[in-house]
Amino acid sequence: MIESIYQLGLTFFGLTTDTILQSRTAIFKQIHQIVFHGNGGYDWHTVYNMPIWLRRFTFNEIRKHFEEENEAIQKQSRGKNSNSKTVIDSDGKVKLPNLLQKPTNSNNPVKYG
Repeated sequence: MIESIYQLGLTFFGLTTDTILQSRTAIFKQIHQIVFHGNGGYDWHTVYNMPIWLRRFTFNEIRKHFEEENEAIQKQSRGKNSNSKTVIDSDGKVKLPNLLQKPTNSNNPVKYG
């Protein structure tokens, strides 16, 4: 009987049945992210048939854009929170707006017209 030189346990370029599912999922997620966040600039077949280096470059550029946008939004919201006024005193009571507060000088009544 002739023994086969091929064994079922050997892998093709390091892919095994355990890792091939993870690799395919990662590729499809990357394609989805480019198509979804590309704002109509890419369709699925175009991205799927892109050279790997170009797909990775495009993916990284889109990722970088959204990370910078997120940082700018967080920076802006932190700036607003530091300058914002609270309507609650340290006692826990709600402060009245200046318009609704009683005038401190009651000797001078408000005159209209």
